[in-house]
Amino acid sequence: MQRVGSLKSCWQLLKLSCEGAAIKANTSSFTSRNYTHGPSSFGLLFDIDGVLVRGRTPIPEAKQCFRDLVDSNGKYKVPVVFVTNAGNCVRQKKAEHLSHLLEVEVSPDQVMLSHSPLRMFTQFHKMRVLVSGQGPVEEVAHNLGFEDVVTIDMLREAYPVLDVVDHNRRPKDSIPPTKGLPCIDAVILFGEPIRWETNLQLIVDVLLTNGNPGNSWNSIQYPHIPVLACNMDLLWMAEAKNPRFGHGMFLVCLESLYKKVTGYDLKYEALIGKPSVVTYNYAELLIRQQAEKLGWTTPVKRLYAIGDNPMADIYGANLYNHYLQASHRTKAQLQAKRSGGAVDTMALDADDTLKMTSAELGGATGAHVSEKDLPEECCSILVCTGVYSRDQQELPSDPAQTVTEQRIFHGHRDFRFEPTLTQPSFVVQDVKDAVELVFQQEGCPLKH
Repeated sequence: MQRVGSLKSCWQLLKLSCEGAAIKANTSSFTSRNYTHGPSSFGLLFDIDGVLVRGRTPIPEAKQCFRDLVDSNGKYKVPVVFVTNAGNCVRQKKAEHLSHLLEVEVSPDQVMLSHSPLRMFTQFHKMRVLVSGQGPVEEVAHNLGFEDVVTIDMLREAYPVLDVVDHNRRPKDSIPPTKGLPCIDAVILFGEPIRWETNLQLIVDVLLTNGNPGNSWNSIQYPHIPVLACNMDLLWMAEAKNPRFGHGMFLVCLESLYKKVTGYDLKYEALIGKPSVVTYNYAELLIRQQAEKLGWTTPVKRLYAIGDNPMADIYGANLYNHYLQASHRTKAQLQAKRSGGAVDTMALDADDTLKMTSAELGGATGAHVSEKDLPEECCSILVCTGVYSRDQQELPSDPAQTVTEQRIFHGHRDFRFEPTLTQPSFVVQDVKDAVELVFQQEGCPLKH
């Protein structure tokens, strides 16, 4: 099976699309990058943790912000989609939770969890998949379209001698018989589990036995069965003063253990969730659907992605913006070619790169839409109420020359560090300031 998680072509794309794409951060209250757009169609992508809530506690400005975003009938003034790397529930539950916290109606169609794009990975839906995470992982998997699901607990029960790190969980007297399971075809990592040692042990067992954990390890069988990972966040912000470990930290552990045991790198069939391009592509699809429900007849021209994490929200929005720019340049060059004009060969190369990126970052069917429907740009807005805080860190004025940032790169292993992508289009204090800024940029009033 072809590996689609290396991201190599994505960085070829970035090289092709870097001219004129320097992104400057504005660390004052908020100032624009000389945007002069008049009233037009746009959509809002909201991160949740650190932007709207801290753990279970709403950020005070969020409620006021969303009161201003709906009219007197509770109808949204612009398309809104919530894009989170959380994935321990189904969309319906997250929508109900947000509706309660924000005191406005949020529909499941407006919620995008880290695993939501897996709906498009239909080539895996009939496989027997092992799922890792917490919460109703089996329900989540079935809801996404997976038909044959095995949980870590089911694996422990079928092979009772595998999970022995915790002495209290070891068989006490006689060893229970092994029940066994049919061969596992793929592994899906939804989010950080509760018992890391159990999940790490059993996932390694599955990878080193080609899906048959009752067999002996065989590191010669490489590459291993497909692994799809959702949510690469190393850190996230809850009620504590400092960030907490995220699923990205679990992935670091799994990658390190696998390489320590085998000498090989763990390979991903796909990496999903911010900052991957396929996540933003899917979010744009949801924005377009929301625009249609609002009765809009013109395409959404701009997306504004509001987040608190430079390495996830900002990096991903800027990466997607580069993807959009390369796509539009390629389209223009192809039109010029059809008209008999001069053709920029680099732009044609970018078209091939976009196709490869589409496969490598997604591996999904039906993930992309006609280029004529793509937005013109995606602008990133960083708030200071979550992972990023002006009091604790400053964005480097010249990120391309920053060695320190390279050393403490918090992104995933397969995302090569590109300092300019951590630089937001705007920096504001909170989500209310962010939304007010967007409406100012678009030249349309926010208040009723």
